[in-house]
Amino acid sequence: MLDPEQWLPLLVVVFTFISVLLLSLPSTFGAEIRFQKDRDSVKPRVQVVVLGDIGRSPRIQYHALSIAKNGGLVDLVGYTSSQVHPKISSDSRITVHGLAPAPDFLRTNNKWLFLLFAPLKVVFQALSLYYTLGYRTKPAKWLLVQNPPTIPTLLVAQAICFIRNTRLVIDWHNFGYSILGLKLGLTHPLVRLSRLLERTFTAKATAHLAVSNAMVRVLKNSWGLTDLVLPLHDRPFPEFQPLDKSQRTEFLTRCPETAPFMHKIQSGNIYLLVSSTSWTPDEDFSVLLDALVTYSGLAMKAQPRLPEILAIITGKGPQKESFLSRIGALTNAGKLNRVHLRTAWLSIEDYAKLLGSADLGVSLHTSSSGVDLPMKVVDMLGCGLPVVGWDGFEAWPELVQEGINGHGFHSSDGLCTALASLFGDEKRQLRRLRQGALLEGRRRWDDEWNAIAGKLLGLCT
Repeated sequence: MLDPEQWLPLLVVVFTFISVLLLSLPSTFGAEIRFQKDRDSVKPRVQVVVLGDIGRSPRIQYHALSIAKNGGLVDLVGYTSSQVHPKISSDSRITVHGLAPAPDFLRTNNKWLFLLFAPLKVVFQALSLYYTLGYRTKPAKWLLVQNPPTIPTLLVAQAICFIRNTRLVIDWHNFGYSILGLKLGLTHPLVRLSRLLERTFTAKATAHLAVSNAMVRVLKNSWGLTDLVLPLHDRPFPEFQPLDKSQRTEFLTRCPETAPFMHKIQSGNIYLLVSSTSWTPDEDFSVLLDALVTYSGLAMKAQPRLPEILAIITGKGPQKESFLSRIGALTNAGKLNRVHLRTAWLSIEDYAKLLGSADLGVSLHTSSSGVDLPMKVVDMLGCGLPVVGWDGFEAWPELVQEGINGHGFHSSDGLCTALASLFGDEKRQLRRLRQGALLEGRRRWDDEWNAIAGKLLGLCT
């Protein structure tokens, strides 16, 4: 048996270690306002988190702007690779906290290297996110986190909420395991583990917001979530508005991608088609290319009265370079004589004006889960732009009504048929679909957010 003189120093060391550990934990919500006279006057603070590029996460930015607009204070956490919404930069109630990006050697598209580097990248992301949420930001009443990505975001969010006495709200854009399944296959052990972790880490959240009614049904019926699960559909932000003739002319004249074709567009000899993408596996742009090749052949021979197409594809992402290489090869082979393809990366203001100036929008989003919805279509409808899109998933009819504000397709031939039909009748169908798009576009983000998320967070009555 140890003599007291022997175990006393050990006890002191253990006690000191535990004390330092407890004292170094992040501060908890409520501690800083406990002794204030008028606690009700303290503005609620919300941590808004995305383990992705803030500038390319419009819904998360809209959350932050809506919270600030309704009197809340926002700590917006994510990567800052691209420019955020101008209103975020100018709003004193929103503070952006950039996460440190993972080292370059941990980023790879190789399947086998991905399996090797993924755990290291997850550890790096978890430490960076924990430090930012726990020590760089003040304790908040609410933590609103985007899912996916699930790992390690939800684990860190749960830990922070437990330590800091914060309420967790998960904003479901899709299912993380289904996106991982695009790379590894749904039967891969890592994908199955990801699904298990996703269900585990989401079970104890205070509330859930989902982008579609179909997703709400899955979360309730298949995932067994018994807490508050609310549909919060994406709606267009104020920037996305229809343009009048003078506004359209002004934009077409100054935009580098459209200026050389401006007179042909105005005369109806060229129709302007727009699509946007993050160049990821859940959007197969070979469908669009194949459709445009077939359309060009029709316009050259069988249906010479079909107009030329100027197709502008906006966005950044990993598959862009291979797409550009294929465009070059097809152009050199004379397969796109009646089609002009351009890519662009635009500010949110110019992107909205491009949509408002276009004749037709195209969505190639195929939905890895079947229950998410492409926000690009919401923006298109907000500008009164009719949409043709891949319709082979459950949630699609929640956004686009066939023959009313757009059309669906599920093959490149189907897309070509839709283009030839819509562009071959002197815009009669397009004018009818545009009326439906204008009607759908009247439903705005503020109306949706205030009634659902605003009430949940206690910012709106």
